[in-house]
Order: sequence, then C-alpha cells, then structure tokens
Amino acid sequence: MANHDQQPPWGNKKKPQTPEEMVAQIIKKLQNYFSDQKKPSGGGDDDEGSKRSFNPFSGIGKILAIILVVLLIQGILSSIYKIAPGEVGVILRLGNYNKTTQPGLHLKIPYIDHLFKVDVENIRKEEFGFRLQSAGQRSTFTRRDYDMESLMLTADKNVINVAWIVQYRVKDPRDFLFMVKDVRQAVRDLSESVTRRIVGNMDFDYVLSNRDLLAASVKQELQAELDGIRAGIILGAVQFQDINPPDTVKPAFNEVNEADQDMKRLVNEAEKVYNQVIPKARGEAKQIVEEARGYSAERINNAKGETSRFLAILKEYESTPDVTRKRMYIETMQSILPKVESVYVLDENQQSPLPLLNLSREKGLNLSESQK
Repeated sequence: MANHDQQPPWGNKKKPQTPEEMVAQIIKKLQNYFSDQKKPSGGGDDDEGSKRSFNPFSGIGKILAIILVVLLIQGILSSIYKIAPGEVGVILRLGNYNKTTQPGLHLKIPYIDHLFKVDVENIRKEEFGFRLQSAGQRSTFTRRDYDMESLMLTADKNVINVAWIVQYRVKDPRDFLFMVKDVRQAVRDLSESVTRRIVGNMDFDYVLSNRDLLAASVKQELQAELDGIRAGIILGAVQFQDINPPDTVKPAFNEVNEADQDMKRLVNEAEKVYNQVIPKARGEAKQIVEEARGYSAERINNAKGETSRFLAILKEYESTPDVTRKRMYIETMQSILPKVESVYVLDENQQSPLPLLNLSREKGLNLSESQK
C-alpha cells in the first residue's frame, strides 16, 4: 500500500514532529483512503458494485468525515496560542472568566475557551482641545473645531481656553475588557467632567499661574473616578499644554494685565517707602522711650539715695544733735564757700560790712587768663 512508502528502512513509522507535519500526514492519509475507495475490486459481482456505487449514504459519510477532519485540524491549531511581550491573554471558558496568561506559548481548550489579547505596556493618550497632526522635532497641532472641549468657565465668571493631555495604560486586563464597554470614551468623558469642575472652582488668575497644581488635582480625582467604575487602567500623566484666554477677549485681557502690573508696581513702591520710613520712626520712638525710662530710673535712684542719706543723718541727729548740727553746718559751708565770689564780714561795732578780699579766687583767675 501507499503507507509502506512512509516507513523508514528500519521498520519504525515516522512520527510527526510539528503540527504542520501532523496536518500534512492526516491529509495524505485521507487522499490515500479515498483513492483506495475508488479502485474496483477484482473478484466481486457487478450487482454488488452497482449497489455500492448507488449507496446514498456513502457520499454523506465522506462529507461528514471531511468536516470532522477539518474541525479536528482547526481545533488542534487553535488550541495553541502565543502571547507577545508586553501583552497578557484573558481566557473565557464558556463565557466566564477563567484565567490570565503571561507572555509565551500556552494551550487552551478549542471551541470552549475564548482568548482576548490585551496590551498592558503601551501608553495610550487622549488629547483635549487640540489634535496632533504630525509628530517629530517640529510637531504640528490643530485647534480648529475643538473649542467645545477647551472653553471653560472659572469661579470668577471668566472664560478660559484649556488644552491638556491624559496618558494611561492598562492595569487590570479583566476590568478593562468586561467592566466598561468603551474605556476610551469613558476616559474622555470623565477627564472633561473632572477638569471642568476643578477649573470652575478656581479663579482665572489662579488657573493661569498654577498649572502644575491643577494637573495634580485633575489626576487625583480622575483616577478615583476611573477606579470607581472599575475601568482597569492607571493614569500615567496629566499635562496642561496651553492655558490662555480666548482670542476674542485677548486685547481686554492684556489691558487688564497691564493695569494689574501697574498696580503691583505702585504697591511695591509704597512698600519700599513704608520699609524705609516706618522702621526709622519705630527706632526713634524706641530710643525716646528708652531715654525716658533711663531718666526715670535715674531720678528714682537719686531720690532713693537722698532719702536714705536724709534718714541716716536724721538718725545721727537724733542721737547727737549738737555734733551733727555743727558737722552739717561745716559741710554746708565747705560746699558753698568755694562758689562765693564776694565775702563780707559783719562786725557789730561797724556800721557797714567789711569786704573780704578773696585772694585764692583772684589767683585762680589770673592763672586761667595766663593760660589762655
């Protein structure tokens, strides 16, 4: 028979090594089978041959055999699948989640298991308020027909034009496939809703000058919203590309900015004068207060000293009045007489006072004049 041609010289049959060789061997066996069926048998009767040729079930059997073989081959081929690096495979068995497979070769039950491949490493990006036309060293963008995405109203009732980018990747392939019907549209809707709510709670100037804080707030709230609906993704970055007033109000906005800058300049000048005058006045006031406190302390200390001296003299006077009185008189004269310029001596027998020549004082005056 034809099968003998496939046997090697040592008598063992050659086994297929790969699925392609197995399929080729099965097809060759079918061809040999049908070719043997077509050959007439030599010792048979013509009536029996005619009966075989007119048997209606022989053609149906062949068709069913071919269908079974095709299904078998298809099942064998579909049971082996490959997951590329950066992907994972999600297996459904009879419509229910069964497992998640990692990169590599795997087996599944044909016609029962269904495979979904999900790219978990690719960074997906959504653009709002603009679209990227060509990427490169000089990327080109277009903002035409995207004003409805970017125009927003701030808390102080000003219109602002905001363009931003949301980057994300798949975190949970099961949730990504089956929990949300259209994850991309959900990201766009939630991102626009969260951004409008946060911008609507901020003033116009705050939005313009706090781009990083705005992006961090949007990322945090958007991630919470996506986790709430189990979208199965994690945000990579939220970047605000352009925040400007609309073109129709830019001239008025520039005038407002100029007025604001003039106001800030005048305020800075006033603060400069304030910093120069007020500290000086405060220093002078503090100096006056300290001088007054020093004078007050000096007068109080002097008064206390005089009081103590008077009390000490009083005590001595009470013990020895005559001696104390005479000592006080002498001490008083010693302190007063050097300051007296003219001295007059009164005598009871004379009718007029006699002047006393102060030689020591005249000598001191002559000495001072000679020194000059």
